[in-house]
Amino acid sequence: MSDRHISEHFETLAIHAGNTADPLTGAVVPPIYQVSTYKQDGVGGLRGGYEYSRSANPTRTALEENLAALEGGRRGLAFASGLAAEDTLLRTLLTPGDHVVIPNDAYGGTFRLFAKVATRWGVEWSVADTSDPAAVRAAITPDTKAVWVETPSNPLLGITDIAAVAQVAHDAGARLVVDNTFATPYLQQPLSLGADVVVHSLTKYMGGHSDVVGGALIVNDQALGEELAYHQNAMGAVAGPFDSWLVLRGTKTLAVRMDRHSENATKIAEMLTRHARVTSVCYPGLPDHPGHDVAVKQMKAFGGMVSFRVEGGEEAAVEVCNRAKIFTLGESLGGVESLIEHPGRMTHASVAGSLLEVPADLVRLSVGIENVDDLLEDLKQALG
Repeated sequence: MSDRHISEHFETLAIHAGNTADPLTGAVVPPIYQVSTYKQDGVGGLRGGYEYSRSANPTRTALEENLAALEGGRRGLAFASGLAAEDTLLRTLLTPGDHVVIPNDAYGGTFRLFAKVATRWGVEWSVADTSDPAAVRAAITPDTKAVWVETPSNPLLGITDIAAVAQVAHDAGARLVVDNTFATPYLQQPLSLGADVVVHSLTKYMGGHSDVVGGALIVNDQALGEELAYHQNAMGAVAGPFDSWLVLRGTKTLAVRMDRHSENATKIAEMLTRHARVTSVCYPGLPDHPGHDVAVKQMKAFGGMVSFRVEGGEEAAVEVCNRAKIFTLGESLGGVESLIEHPGRMTHASVAGSLLEVPADLVRLSVGIENVDDLLEDLKQALG
């Protein structure tokens, strides 16, 4: 029975897809195959297709099968980091002279990859407000090979209508790439809405415990999957077996964690809208969020990320971050513990002075799964 036919229910797939009992011992958790090479049964006689762990590793295979099942895709590939996955994707899809449309609210590392690395390779890019399909259409050129979307976006929680932008991209002969890190496949499945490639930083919600770094690509097109696998092997930034095992452990509890993340974040966003020192709140679950109606249409819930702006400017925002106690001051997101950061000086410093520069008075929260009353009190005291 293939993983896609284990169940139609996400929670069951998350626990069982790729998690075949060990045939030797019956262990219900896939072993960590901490191995570099494999004995061959004669020259070219590979057992299970394994010859060298850069090319394939059984623990990584289990994770890749799990990821594909959760995103409703046909092929999943696991990498050493989210940016390693993105770099492999770019060098698979593009050649010098090609063009990509990127969002005006993208993760700083993604922007840096385009602006400082891909540009030197001859790839051109332009920025568009991907929440507006007409703006995406206007940004497309005859050389556009891909449209890149984050939804919800980092750090302003913008929402893009995946189906609408997929149509725009496909009309132009381009592929749609969706970074699904903030939503996770539990809340949103871009492939079912027309996306061609889903990108993840597995470091975040998929791992879920701030103890692993990883990335992933998931596709439905088998030919594209083979091209990506070729480049993954040729370039080599693969997920190691222990990292793969940690993420595979994390996906088993993804559904229950995302339910709590979303529940806590909603209550925090609602509190922040009422706070006198908060000038605006970015959370797609709020009815007045400009992308709320689209989020309702394509998401199961609204996730655990909340950003807000404070009166008093940059120094006031930094002070809020420094005063928090339960919210840990730190980069990254998606772990069980709550984090707080100042994007302008931390995660998005690389976009300073660009079209993607974030407001200086912005604070970003990764809302964890602690007791929400403790989180609310901590934010109130931090705001003063």
